[in-house]
Amino acid sequence: MLKKLCLLLLICPLAYSQKTIKLYPNTAPGSENWDWKEAEIKTPEGNTIAYNVVEPTLSIYLPEKNKATGTAMLVAPGGAFHILSMDSEGHQVAKMLQAKGVAAFVLKYRVVQLKTDNPFGELMGKMKDFKKLDEENAPVIELAIKDAQTALKLIRDNANEYDINMDKVGMMGFSAGGTLTLGTFYASSKETKPNFIAPIYPYVPAVDYLKNIPKEKYPIFIALADNDNLGFAPANAQLYLDWHNAGQAAEMHIYEKGLHGFGMNKNKIPTDTWHERLTDWMKLQDYLKKKYPNQWEVGKTDEQLEAEAKKNAERERRDWTNLGRYKDANAKIGPPKAGKTRVVITGDSITDGWAYASTDFFENNNYVGRGISGQTSPQTLLRFRQDVIDLKPKLVVINIGINDIAENTGDYNPEFTLGNYRSMIEIAKTNKIKVVLASVLPAYSFPWRPEIKDIPAKVIALNEGIKKLATEYGVSYLDYFNTLKDERNGLSKEMAEDGVHPTKACYAIMEKMVKTAIDKELAKK
Repeated sequence: MLKKLCLLLLICPLAYSQKTIKLYPNTAPGSENWDWKEAEIKTPEGNTIAYNVVEPTLSIYLPEKNKATGTAMLVAPGGAFHILSMDSEGHQVAKMLQAKGVAAFVLKYRVVQLKTDNPFGELMGKMKDFKKLDEENAPVIELAIKDAQTALKLIRDNANEYDINMDKVGMMGFSAGGTLTLGTFYASSKETKPNFIAPIYPYVPAVDYLKNIPKEKYPIFIALADNDNLGFAPANAQLYLDWHNAGQAAEMHIYEKGLHGFGMNKNKIPTDTWHERLTDWMKLQDYLKKKYPNQWEVGKTDEQLEAEAKKNAERERRDWTNLGRYKDANAKIGPPKAGKTRVVITGDSITDGWAYASTDFFENNNYVGRGISGQTSPQTLLRFRQDVIDLKPKLVVINIGINDIAENTGDYNPEFTLGNYRSMIEIAKTNKIKVVLASVLPAYSFPWRPEIKDIPAKVIALNEGIKKLATEYGVSYLDYFNTLKDERNGLSKEMAEDGVHPTKACYAIMEKMVKTAIDKELAKK
């Protein structure tokens, strides 16, 4: 099946994955007599290459649950089936996919044995005689295909563990890895055939594929440079046409410049963004839809979410504190009615969602909700006069700070956050408004900021500071945290499906607590 291969590679620094596993429990079948050892070497520029691979492995990059799409991708680095460019054609690609919500698996597959400690130089010498190189590669290419097939089966067999959809398992590869991608696809039954493929500057003549393009849907994405110094552009163009003529979903990008082996390198030319075209294509094929969308994303198309994001970005540019959010409502509400005691509850999305989820609770008690999703304490402070003081309440409940910890508007500085609390307390007291300081609710992780760590410890420390302020200023402290926390000092699924935003059951508990705290504070003389 495989005829001829002549490939150049690009060597880049090796990045390390979250987890690496052996592809086979014992010696890889077909290489039982291979007694040499795998090695790595750095070039004078500091680049790292892997060679003499005997024991195939998978390096696993699983996305955060809030980003997970259920899509998986097997990534095969290139290197003429002699050496492997494990970074720019492997680990960096996997990290890019992981950030998009794709479970990525970097395949380190078997390659031809090299005899010296100068693998790159040895390979370049062999490439002077393509016929001899092809003959040497042939038996190892078949083993590499077996490695890819084994990897694809392993990924599907562990679909539950990896939280992926078995019908959304793709494969992509670079140079020899692209050839391996095509060879694996054409040689495989459904069990080991990828559902979609993305060969990047592959050596197409190496595979006899025309009779093996299936009728079932198997999308293909191809990318390379027109000035590929190995002359691969015409054959790749024909590959695209053959798939197109077979009725397959096919997309191809031929860049004017880029040479062979651009991978994830930054060369300050359009090839730097080829991977953005790949993810655009994956999105078009419905491979990047979130498996666990946030509650504000449910029922909305990608276009609607993108439009909302752009609208919010423009609004933030013009109105950072979101003074426009309650401007009309504040003008309409008017002064408190005679004999009625107005209370304002201000904060972030927890308060924002509460006013919608418990309309009767707020209306029946003359409580006014003034929470804004995503806000931090400096934003709440800057709108405190408009959204609290000007409404002339008898009391304000302040519940803010979780988004400070999430770094929504900058680095988290607990003293800065507490300073904003202090300012709001002093403004309220100056205007003869009673104050209840509510603790920040428990949270173990942030769906929108998975990189933020040690959240429970930060919440506990901030709440201690808020409690001290309540004592210092002689105002009430409302401790949601210790009532609502679970064993991890977070919120259980019953209290918050996403770990942050309360469910109706959680709000019901909070309603009893806040009313008791408000009534107690209002009763004070």
